[in-house]
Amino acid sequence: MSGAFKAMSDRSLGHGRSQESSGWLFWFGLAMVALGIAAVVYPVYSTMAAELFVSWLLLISGAFSFFGSFSIRGTGPFFGALLLSVLSVAAGIFLLANPASGAAWLTLLVGVVFACQGALEVSFAFTLRPNSGWVSMLISGIMSLLLAVLILAGWPAISAVTLGILFGVNFLTTGIAYMLLSRTVSSAS
Repeated sequence: MSGAFKAMSDRSLGHGRSQESSGWLFWFGLAMVALGIAAVVYPVYSTMAAELFVSWLLLISGAFSFFGSFSIRGTGPFFGALLLSVLSVAAGIFLLANPASGAAWLTLLVGVVFACQGALEVSFAFTLRPNSGWVSMLISGIMSLLLAVLILAGWPAISAVTLGILFGVNFLTTGIAYMLLSRTVSSAS
């Protein structure tokens, strides 16, 4: 009887949930690692999958924004929202109709985003300079700038694989983090 009582009290304290969570986190992390490996091994396919995902995301969000713009009061905000929604739908249609050039444009956009992020992080690092942690921010900014240079220097030739590799590495690191987190959660219970 005391064993059953202990099991019930452990569940009521959340111990059963943390065991379930650690199992779920581990399997989710393992799935992310598998997706990451597949994306890195087959970067052209994963680039096309990413491009199609962004295409549909732009198309669907643009359609919802289009209908939502009619509920906005005021001429300026209405036309601004309407224009943005039409541009989003047009970009989605363009990317769906031209997947190869769409991947090239998305790769260029990623390179520009990395360049802006790197520049902001480097400048922020020098703002933080007397405080601890400024070096890690500086290193992150430099790495973002290096990635931007590599992407932009190889553009458009590397466009067929860049997004796939970036997504693959992101999935791998996320999956590993979840798997390690599952160990932490299971040891805490």
